[in-house]
Amino acid sequence: MADYAQRRTMMVDTQVRTNDVTKFPIIEAMLAIPRESFVPAPLREAAYVGENLEIGPRRVMLEARTLAKLLDALDIQPGELVLDIGCGLGYSAAVIARLAEAVVAVEEDERLAAEAQAALSDAGVDNAAVIQGPLAAGAAKHGPYDVITIEGGAETVPEGILAQLKEGGRIGCIFMEGALGVARVGHKTDGVVTWRFAFNASAPVLPGFEKGRGFIL
Repeated sequence: MADYAQRRTMMVDTQVRTNDVTKFPIIEAMLAIPRESFVPAPLREAAYVGENLEIGPRRVMLEARTLAKLLDALDIQPGELVLDIGCGLGYSAAVIARLAEAVVAVEEDERLAAEAQAALSDAGVDNAAVIQGPLAAGAAKHGPYDVITIEGGAETVPEGILAQLKEGGRIGCIFMEGALGVARVGHKTDGVVTWRFAFNASAPVLPGFEKGRGFIL
């Protein structure tokens, strides 16, 4: 029987703390949530490796370092409502649920959405709900949100998503330019989101977050 608790501690010590993530709530959440319960069964042994895990076509579970650094940059507070786009099997939503008041997680893939809701229930996470629908549509009826997290790459963030962010809210996303990417955090002021660099990271571009492939004259 694999000692997942030991692997979890090692993940936090070698992938999270070493990357300047020092906020105790994030460390506590990542120590508490059983990452192995939120990956496809065949990948359970790989749950704690330090790389993105493929969970479907063009879909990954972000490596612990990337998720931790994104959450660190977003500085989620206990009273906040968070929209988690592309939650996959629900790991990110489970971690964020320990930091926030509540999480609305969006998953496009019907199978992933069902498995995510089941995994969250099994883990006793009662302040996160999974909505099945297009990632690029978000979940406007439950918003606006204090924080939006995008669990994958983007070439552009749809205006409809930015509109779901509260005034003064924050959004975190990995912007991909070819094979290279940077995580940025956006702050909404006077209805406009201004992005700033957070750290380097990469992930496949999520469906609906590609740049328009229009004609160039």
